[in-house]
Amino acid sequence: MLRLRPYKACDAAAIVSWIGDEVSFRKWCADRYDHYPITADEMNRHYDAFSDSDSFFPMTAFDETGVVGHMIMRFTDEKKSVLRFGFVIVDDKKRGMGYGKQMLELAIKYAFEILRVDKITLGVFENNEAAYWCYKAAGFHEAPTGEARFCRFFGEDWKCLELEMKK
Repeated sequence: MLRLRPYKACDAAAIVSWIGDEVSFRKWCADRYDHYPITADEMNRHYDAFSDSDSFFPMTAFDETGVVGHMIMRFTDEKKSVLRFGFVIVDDKKRGMGYGKQMLELAIKYAFEILRVDKITLGVFENNEAAYWCYKAAGFHEAPTGEARFCRFFGEDWKCLELEMKK
């Protein structure tokens, strides 16, 4: 049975090991880290910068086999009514087995029932089809946006799609 708990520093080694190449790394973190690969210590330092915040929640999914997924949740508004999911990742050996959808469903339940948010948002690159369809399967839909957002990686412009779910 999959469960979700607050992230622990000891989770970082497993999480960074799931990112096998720089393209996957950029699809996961966009430009939030300035180099690839990152170490567990670098991931922990990145999260430590938010340790005093009551608006930032790194989470880890686990089952009887151990750590299988990770994501962050963070408030994007002062009223704490909008929560953004990010850094969503599943153990590369367990992808395609429903872990991502299950992890998202647990996080969605937590967001609406415990944090009492009105809306959850996330961004996904258009070229990250597996993640896109996972988010859609969990109930997210494309949000109406104004101008398209792009990030430039490897000489290409990657379009970022905004997805959302309302209470």
